[in-house]
Amino acid sequence: MSDERVFLAGASGVLGQRLIPLLTEAGYVVGGMTRSAGKAGLLRDLGAEPIVVDVYDLEALVRAVRDFAPDVILNELTDLPDDAADIGAYTARNARIRTEGNRNLIEAARRGGSPRILAQTVAWQLTEGPGARAVAELERSVLAEGGVVLSYGQFYGPGTYYEDTIPAEPRIRIDRAAARTVELLGAPSGVVVITD
Repeated sequence: MSDERVFLAGASGVLGQRLIPLLTEAGYVVGGMTRSAGKAGLLRDLGAEPIVVDVYDLEALVRAVRDFAPDVILNELTDLPDDAADIGAYTARNARIRTEGNRNLIEAARRGGSPRILAQTVAWQLTEGPGARAVAELERSVLAEGGVVLSYGQFYGPGTYYEDTIPAEPRIRIDRAAARTVELLGAPSGVVVITD
């Protein structure tokens, strides 16, 4: 059991909602970050202390991290549509959250006691465009802080784009991805590929 404090960015997402109960069951105190005040009740019900803050508001984010005083920042932020058919239209938004959003979390960590950082990225190869550049920047910046890059395969299972089908490799069942993430909170710095 742990009494460490985890600041979970992206707490209301498909993975974040699975992580909160697993983390609290393992003894972690979870601060669940969301930019939507309407999701605070959901996060509280799952077992997290809701933290309503926009990752793009650096000063508010720094205050939130300082106030929560985490041992770990777990960055599970994405900006993806509800419908997979719309992913192309979200490329720039998702790239921004992986670059500017991740930079802000790192800066908040530096100014908030330098907790360990773990951040989500993808296990498949992005070769060009803003998505590829964003993934490369996220990985470089997290490793430069001595953090861990969690390189996930495509999620499948309830609540994902692949609820009833199994996507091409690399892939990982969403519940297994959550369990593996909790196991990796104390991992040494590096890139960890999380696939079936």
